[in-house]
Amino acid sequence: MSHVQKIGLNLMENGQPIDLYVLTSKNGLSAKILTYGATLVELQVPDRFGEFNDILLGFDTLDGFLTNDPYFGVIVGRVANRIARGKFTLDGKEYRLSINDGPNHLHGGLKGFSKVVWRAEPIPEKDGVGVGLSYFSADGEEGYPGGLSVRVVYVLTDDNELRIDYAAKTDKPTPVNLSNHAYFNLAGAENADILDHELLLVADRFTPVDDALNLTGEIMPVEGTPLDFRTPTAIGSRILQIPSSLGGYDHNFVLNNDCGKLAMAARVYDSSTGRVMEILSTEPGVQFYSSNFLDGSIKGKKGIFYRKHHGFCLETQHFPDSVNHTNFPSTILRPGKTYAQTTIHRFSVK
Repeated sequence: MSHVQKIGLNLMENGQPIDLYVLTSKNGLSAKILTYGATLVELQVPDRFGEFNDILLGFDTLDGFLTNDPYFGVIVGRVANRIARGKFTLDGKEYRLSINDGPNHLHGGLKGFSKVVWRAEPIPEKDGVGVGLSYFSADGEEGYPGGLSVRVVYVLTDDNELRIDYAAKTDKPTPVNLSNHAYFNLAGAENADILDHELLLVADRFTPVDDALNLTGEIMPVEGTPLDFRTPTAIGSRILQIPSSLGGYDHNFVLNNDCGKLAMAARVYDSSTGRVMEILSTEPGVQFYSSNFLDGSIKGKKGIFYRKHHGFCLETQHFPDSVNHTNFPSTILRPGKTYAQTTIHRFSVK
């Protein structure tokens, strides 16, 4: 039977409690969510033999997540990904954001949503078990305009799915682009790399980047490039064709779906365990990142040092730096409107 358990862990310096919520489905799948960063800490799913394993990179202790530089499993925002030079103009006014990635603003800034404590409570679900997390981002936080009320709900369903529902409202026009930054390894978090995983992306186009990972503003076809994953392809088969300055995949793909309608975005298969993960989303894009910046210096779960390509991210989102490119789907949320998106991770074996 599905159930949710709350575990008190620690207090922040300001006295805020940090809790861990453990979701368990009737089929035995389990997910752990930390109120710090609304972080997806652990995800246990079965292989073809029915053996469960954790498929997320991360840490065994709370202290690891408190200094979570690679953003393992966190909710990133107010705007996921990069905003070039940390500035944008909205309704004729220029806004300057905190800079935390060279000259750019990345994943919400110096603190962002990934380094704050969210309020949480169990959510009754007829088809599974869930936890809802809420955070209020004050006007001017990290340089963004408007007070923003954010809510993220994780649901572990009885159909072997992890569903993430996002919602936000604002009192001033502001950009919003939320995402979860989980690093997956379907062979298990202790496995060496993900280069043999087969990836399918339902995307005919992508948004090119320069050597600094800033978008050029173009939208180009994947055909004839190493970014063509329209048929299942091993992640490592063409990764060396990516410019060495990037170190691997770190690209936004333009999904073929209608923005706002839930549709298939990606499928990943690991032949060693038989695990399959399908991702459905209402978002127009997905950022595929092959953990190029992991360098063996981070000690993760089970004492393993995470190295380059140890995991992969598939961050469903609007396009990076959309606020500076009028030809991209808009990320501007205005008063009276509700930001809403859903992403589903569906698990099976073959």
